Parts: sequence; structure tokens; C-alpha cells
Amino acid sequence: MTSSTAVVLLSGGLDSFVAAALARAAGFRLLALSVDYSQRHGVELAAARRIAAALGAERHVVLPLDLSAFGGSALTADIAVPKEGVGEGIPVTYVPARNTIFLSLALGWAEAGGARDLFIGVNALDYSGYPDCRPEFIAGFEALAELATKAGVEGRPFRIQAPLQNMTKADIVREGARLELDMGLSWSCYDPTAEALHCGLCDSCRLRHKGFVEACVEDPTGYAAMS
Repeated sequence: MTSSTAVVLLSGGLDSFVAAALARAAGFRLLALSVDYSQRHGVELAAARRIAAALGAERHVVLPLDLSAFGGSALTADIAVPKEGVGEGIPVTYVPARNTIFLSLALGWAEAGGARDLFIGVNALDYSGYPDCRPEFIAGFEALAELATKAGVEGRPFRIQAPLQNMTKADIVREGARLELDMGLSWSCYDPTAEALHCGLCDSCRLRHKGFVEACVEDPTGYAAMS
């Protein structure tokens, strides 16, 4: 790997798809990292594999890390996923320290191979209010990476790239359309049905559909219901 290689966190969701595609468009060779954390919506890992193949990732690692051992989230424990709409406060779908954990893993892979850029698809406008999606978190982790690594101490810092940070979901959909992505490859739902459909009612489904509607782009998603 060289400085023209980027480690991209690829969940299988729409945001990570667009962020990874932007990395590719910027000329980076892609190393895609997905984490199998025993999430309720494990179907997203199949989406991540589809996306990694579609983007021509040089390598795609699906790393097992069972966060259900800790619980504390509707995505990793027997807690109902809210279906009433995006509300105030941090919802129970927040996974404790998830992006900190995932970026740490991506940082380890980047340092091991000499890559300097890490891409993550967080945004802080149309989102569920997770603290680890905010610009302050991204800036803080980038500072931490410089302190915590041999490369950083030796003057070769890492760049944590969050190209969707200040985009609305509609902006993200428009960017996906501009990049001519098959956005139907991605998966957003936190509580998929037995028929592998998006539930249509969880926060993630609502934000996804809202983005397509506001962007005036046809939504390729199959929903079991829609509010």
C-alpha cells in the first residue's frame, strides 16, 4: 500500500457506499473494511460485499467482532428498534463507541500497510443524533491517531476523511446519482423483515426514503411499509 491507498469503512449502507465511491473518484485504491459485530441487520454485510465488488476494492476484509457481548443497543441486544420516527436525543439504536472502535480498526490496518487516508461515511445533518457522527468526533479522532501511532509520532499523520459530513441525505443521494452508483446495492434498515425487505419505519429507513424523495431520485429500495 502507498499514500494513494485509502482504507474505507464499508458498512453496506448508502452513506458508506457514497463515501467509498468518492474515495475511488479521488484516485485512491480502496481497501474496504466491514465489521461483523453481530448486528441485528446482518444483511448489510451482504450489501457491503456487493458494494466492495462494484467499486473494485483491492481487498475487502469482513472482521468479526461480537459487540453483542456488551449489548447496550437495539442493534446488538434484545431491545426493540423504535418505529415512531426520528426524535430528540440519542436513540437506543446507538451502539456504544461504535465509530471509535471501527476507526481504530481501520487505523490499525492503514498503519500496517502505509496508507494515510481513512474514509468514513458519517454525516451530521440528516442523521439519528449519534455523538460519533459529529465533526468534533472526527477532528478528535484524527488528533488521537497522530498521538497513538508510530507513523503519527514520526511525522506521517493520518487523514480521517468524512466527505459527507455536511451533506443532507438528499445531497448524498444526489452525489450517488452523479457518480452513477447503483444505490439499490446498499442496505439501510435496522430491522429487516423475514423477506429481506427494509421495514420502512425505523429511523434509518425514514431518513433514506426522505433523501430520495427530496433529491427527486427514484428510490430503488423495497420497503415492507412506509409511514
